[in-house]
Formats: sequence, C-alpha cells, structure tokens
Amino acid sequence: MRLDRSIKKKLISSLKPNKVILLLGPRRVGKTILLKQITETIDEPYLILNGEDFSTHDLLEKRTVQNYKQLIGNKRLLFIDEAQKIPGIGTKLKLMVDEIENIKIIITGSSAFDILGETGEPLTGRKITFTLFPFSEQELMHTDTIIERRENLHLRLIYGNYPEVTLIKNLEEKSEYLKEIINSYLLKDILMFENIKNSSRIINLLRLISFQVGSQVSIQELASQLQINRATVEKYLDLLSKVFVLYKLEGFSRNLRKEIVKHSKWYFYDNGIRNAVIANFSPLNLRSDTGMLWENYIMSERIKHQTYSGMITNNYFWRTYDQQEIDLVEERGGNLYGYEFKWKADKIKAPAAWKKSYPDAGFDVISQENYFDWVVNG
Repeated sequence: MRLDRSIKKKLISSLKPNKVILLLGPRRVGKTILLKQITETIDEPYLILNGEDFSTHDLLEKRTVQNYKQLIGNKRLLFIDEAQKIPGIGTKLKLMVDEIENIKIIITGSSAFDILGETGEPLTGRKITFTLFPFSEQELMHTDTIIERRENLHLRLIYGNYPEVTLIKNLEEKSEYLKEIINSYLLKDILMFENIKNSSRIINLLRLISFQVGSQVSIQELASQLQINRATVEKYLDLLSKVFVLYKLEGFSRNLRKEIVKHSKWYFYDNGIRNAVIANFSPLNLRSDTGMLWENYIMSERIKHQTYSGMITNNYFWRTYDQQEIDLVEERGGNLYGYEFKWKADKIKAPAAWKKSYPDAGFDVISQENYFDWVVNG
C-alpha cells in the first residue's frame, strides 16, 4: 500500500534555494520513504546521504566550502536522512546554504532534542520545520470503504496507525511489531540522551501515564509512585515529548479562582504505543478503557489535522473545581471552541459554567458517529 502523505505537496512547494527543510517525526513513521517519493517527483539531480552511515560523517567532516562543493558537484538538491547523527550538522548546513548558490536541502530527524539542538541557532532564519506523524485518518481514507471504516477504526484504537502496523494483517504480528518499536527505537533514542541507563523507570512512567490518559496528572504523585524526584520525572516527560511518544495539554483559564490549571494532561501520539506499554491488545468488547482509548485516538488525530492543515490554534483542556470539564478547548481566530469526546453519541449539553463564563464559545460532542469529518476536514 502506497499512500501520499498529507504534507508531501506542501513540503515540495517549500523547497527554496538556500533554505533547509527539517522533517521531524518518530522513527518508523515513513520519513525515509517520503524522501524517496519526493525524489521521484522532482526532475533534477540529487544527492542522498544517511546520517547513520559513518562514511557520511567522513564526507562532511572537513568543514570547507570547497569540500562541500566537490561533494555536491552539479547537484542542487541534497537529502540527509537522520541528520542528527552527524556531529556539528547545524554549522555544516549553514556553511552550505550560505556559500553554495541555489542549494536546496531536506534533512530528517527522529528526536527533537538532537536535531533542534544541532540546527537551532546555526540555521536561524534558514530553515522550515515540518512534522510527520503515524498515518492519519485523512491519509487512510482512500484505503477504506465506508463499510470498512468502522471495523478499521476499532483496530486503530487498539493497534494505532504506524505505517507498518496498518500493513500487517496478523494481529499477533501487529502487537510484536509495536513492542519492537518501543524496545529497539523509542527507548534507544531516549537512553542515548544524557546517558540515561535505567530504562525500567521510563517504562514505569509510561505505564502510569497510560492509565491516566484523559485525566489530570500530578508530577509530584508520579515522582512519589516511581520513588524518584520531581525534577527527574519532568526531565523524562520532556524527553518522551521530544521523541514523539507523549504530548502535553495544559489547563485553560480566564478565571483562576474557579478553573483548574495546576496540573496537565498527557496523551500518546499513537494508541498502539500506549497499548504496547501496558501489554494489552484485547479487542474493544473485552476492555474497560474504551473511553480512554477513544479520547487518546481522537486527540492525536486532531493534532495531525491541525498540523497538516496549518491550523493556528492553542489547545487546552478545561475543568472547574466542582468537576465540570471539557476534553479539548481550541483557541483560534479570537474564538473558543469546546469539544467533548464520547465513544457513543450521547446527547450532552455544554457545562453550565462554560456557557456562563464563555457564552460565545462553541461546544460539540465528538463521537464515532461524527468524528471523521472533524479530523479530516476540520
């Protein structure tokens, strides 16, 4: 199955002379395949380098304009996969875009703490950043019939949308692949950073977060349960964010006395990773956490839609001290939009405190009956 990724056209149109396109995203989401698809689309000579190949390090080690001009030759399109593995890649790219006329560069990176740190300051004003996620509903819509969509949705709540997972038909093989992603890629990236040696604490932290999806998370409580200090928990959560495992949702408030903003919520970018962490791939009819799975899935799909469509929005949750709450609040275009996520399409009205405090704000319930248009067309 070959899918055109949602950002492909925008990425190609953003290829400008003497600019660097930075393509971020977790491992195994198809960044390398997307680069190859772009080479098939663009009719001009190109050079592809792999940052995980030490011969690439040797080619780029001599930081001179002459060396880079000889390497690139008559080509004006350069691709570097896993660029964060190359020492000093930021200053090397700066030299290229500043001194080689009409050079266009795309680099990929699977960990934001590496690639952004390497390229941040040297490429100020010289780079455009994109993020690639696991497959989105918008990308998968052309592979599903309307009849298949419902059945596939049930599978995606359990196994997520990593490209390889969607291709594997055997359910046991799907689960084994997801376990391998965690052990061989995600944890490997985290443990390499700052020489973290104890992977069990990272896994235990992820397990705790897994059972609190959609709920407010107390950093102090996590620290107490893990028997580590608060600063270490905060560092681990930051790392998990930067390798695209987790993302955070802050509380929304314009009335601090009534609305809770002290704690945050944490979500997984992919349901399959969440379920692999807790080793639970049971079907929906045997689970007690369907509502949690739905909230995590629909949140991640909305994040993909916002990112790929270029929607400018601030995301929050909303909750008061008397337990009135809304799962997602989008602040965009000077307006507020509240969304409650329910697996079954119950008739739910906006919380009274929400209507009173923000009478002009929108409110909708997103269920399996109406989710598709919301995450595909917005």
